[in-house]
Amino acid sequence: MTPADLAARLGIPSGPLFFPVTAYGADGAVALDVYRAHVRRGVEAGAAAVFACCGTGEFHALTPEEYQACVRAAVEETAGRVPVVAGAGYGTALAVRYARLAADAGADGLLAMPPYLVVAGQEGLLRHYRDIAGATPLPVIVYQRDNAVFAPETVVELARTEGIIGLKDGLGDLDLMQRIVSAVRGAVPGDFLYFNGLPTAEQTQLAYRAIGVPLYSSAVFCFAPEIAQAFHRALEVGDEAVVRRLLDGFFRPFVELRAQGRGYAVSLVKAGVRLRGLDVGEVRPPLHEPAEEHVERLAQLIERGYELVKEESA
Repeated sequence: MTPADLAARLGIPSGPLFFPVTAYGADGAVALDVYRAHVRRGVEAGAAAVFACCGTGEFHALTPEEYQACVRAAVEETAGRVPVVAGAGYGTALAVRYARLAADAGADGLLAMPPYLVVAGQEGLLRHYRDIAGATPLPVIVYQRDNAVFAPETVVELARTEGIIGLKDGLGDLDLMQRIVSAVRGAVPGDFLYFNGLPTAEQTQLAYRAIGVPLYSSAVFCFAPEIAQAFHRALEVGDEAVVRRLLDGFFRPFVELRAQGRGYAVSLVKAGVRLRGLDVGEVRPPLHEPAEEHVERLAQLIERGYELVKEESA
């Protein structure tokens, strides 16, 4: 898949972007059969793309061999129905290695996550992502968050780089994102993709859409795809009543619950998948499992979310 092909497929908001969790068995090893089932269910539920082994998929906790096996499994399960984008990160040398593993596994693109630990200047960040983009023919989406924060002029240079097709924002600085969108629009011909990558992006997507960021990742889709799809549909057709009902009745309380523990952006999502009947195991250290009372609250929230979806369709 060429950069233009992937950009075209991702640019059509046909459904939420699916970031599957990585399944582990009772012995702690990757459970590929369960992972395949999770990916398959997401595609059948209407995901627009599968982002394998990214943040929600515990990229940080996987060995290179496990990573490649999961990416390959996702590619096989999607069978070309939707694109598969794989995470890549750490320092430049390792990020390049993961990029090549993803290419060998058949991925359609890469989500290039922040480099490990260091706080680099703009020149170094630009070189890092250009090296990743040059390592394989795979199109690259750059992930802005934590120690990888870009000046608008840097994003202009990223957008001019062959193979880099978009920017995913996990920082949440709307003023910066507006300046980035404006700068790229004025300097680079063609469409550069933007994604809202904040945890539970639905909570902020109204604001992101207003500045020209129509795409977003949905962690909720992992465990409650019908709720995520209902919100996505309402957003696309401008049904403000449904959007507000789901925000007020489900997404805001979910965000508040997620804030009760560090790492809950992953571990609470994984608990949700288990609550919905697929045993994907626990998170690996250094993440930890959510408290029992928080899992119970999550179960109640999921039930409430599905009640809201039924109200929408009634």
